[in-house]
Amino acid sequence: MTKRLTAAVVEQNLAALDGWEPNADATAISRSFRFRDFNAAWGFMSRVALMAERLDHHPDWQNVYNRVDITLSTHDAGGLTERDMILARFISDATR
Repeated sequence: MTKRLTAAVVEQNLAALDGWEPNADATAISRSFRFRDFNAAWGFMSRVALMAERLDHHPDWQNVYNRVDITLSTHDAGGLTERDMILARFISDATR
């Protein structure tokens, strides 16, 4: 099992992650992305899916046309772990 991050470590990581917001009890982080069209959104999701497979850590996400909403949390840890932060950084970089 992966170790859950402390609130201070989560806060420190979020300071470096533009646009990611914690949920009410800080057990997950979320962000919405908008793209020019469905193809761009799908391409982004494909890049994220490949990294998620490498990390063996999969996002909760929803896609509607050009919008992708992502929530990250490590369910078996009951909150956020280093895997969530690694994936959030990758996701943020994938939109640049």
